[in-house]
Amino acid sequence: MAKVLIVGAGQAGLQLALGLQADGHDVTVLTDRTPDEVRDGRVLSTQCMFGTALGHERALGLALWDAQAPAVAGLGVSVTGPEAARVVDWVGRLDAPAQSVDQRLKMPAWLELFASRGGKAVIEAATVAGLDALAGDHDLTLIASGKGELASLFPSDAERSPYATPQRALAVSYVHGLAPRPEHDFPAVRCNIVPGIGELFVIPALTASGPCDILFWEGIPGGPLDAFEPALAPEEQLRRTLDLMREYTPWEFERASRGVQLTDAGATLAGRFTPTVRRPVAELPGGGLVLGVADVVVSNDPITGQGSNTAAKCAAAYLAAIRAHGDAPFDRAFAQGAFDAFWDSTAGVATAWTNAMLAPPPEHVLQLIGAAGEIPAVADRFANGFDNPSDFPDWFFTPEAADAYLASLARD
Repeated sequence: MAKVLIVGAGQAGLQLALGLQADGHDVTVLTDRTPDEVRDGRVLSTQCMFGTALGHERALGLALWDAQAPAVAGLGVSVTGPEAARVVDWVGRLDAPAQSVDQRLKMPAWLELFASRGGKAVIEAATVAGLDALAGDHDLTLIASGKGELASLFPSDAERSPYATPQRALAVSYVHGLAPRPEHDFPAVRCNIVPGIGELFVIPALTASGPCDILFWEGIPGGPLDAFEPALAPEEQLRRTLDLMREYTPWEFERASRGVQLTDAGATLAGRFTPTVRRPVAELPGGGLVLGVADVVVSNDPITGQGSNTAAKCAAAYLAAIRAHGDAPFDRAFAQGAFDAFWDSTAGVATAWTNAMLAPPPEHVLQLIGAAGEIPAVADRFANGFDNPSDFPDWFFTPEAADAYLASLARD
């Protein structure tokens, strides 16, 4: 059995740690916050995990919130037209329910579970110098947190990183009090597109105080939705969120018109980052190798909701690679091969799809979005692509694939 160090206690780091622990490996997790500090802190993400990612959790016995979290049964799209009219509106059914659990619930519970099973959890900020000293005592070191100076270990992969600046300004608010939708009776994520300006996502979720909704604005930088700063007071962020909903997505604002409130004092988050793919294997000053995990090396904009899903799939891919590797040394060839398998199976197509959705939609994508309002099979296929992005090249990425798909539906 191997001695493994994992830096970072997020979705990928802890899922992988718990999986390796269950296999009998000697695992240490290094993280800079205690479980209580995470619980009492600000929200971390807008996660909505789809069937495949949830299946990886369930395979390890980690789906601890199935009975409490809203079962998200669909995903829908609305488009704002002239005078804030809703010119497109449809909902696709998911083949398997999705789920969004506040990571302030999930990550502390998983870290405590890891510790209760005999894992070593070290509460300490990671530095390159500190890792240099630790890596020599471990057979494999994985970096699942790329904050601060650790990010400098992994240079950008220019061929896979088309953006030099952030493509969206991000603002998240967890709220109670949002009225149910009148037009359907099942919980669904809704993507509201405001052409040329940005997107509003509304996500049913679970937080410490119970079921809630996440209001998530993605604004094109410099536009009217670029109205949030990290230091903004939570109540002011909610006020601006609702004001923008009133102006650009009045059908969503109507659900909030009877009054919504933040779930807690840490219920907001704002910021921006540049989508980047990094080279996955790095060498420490002392010669030790480290392997980057999930968004440390594949950091996509959240417009397609792939962050936590890709993290869970990365953890599963690396766990499979470690199992297949047996007792052989964890050398550079192993590390690069583990990442390449993850990229080829999951991250590559998720990155291509995310980058496509950040750009103004071409004519064939507009045709598909319109067709989804008339043909339920198109809406369902779009919704399930969030679970399985590898389906998109077959019908979504090119005009030829879109035309062939729509023609096949006309023949049926």
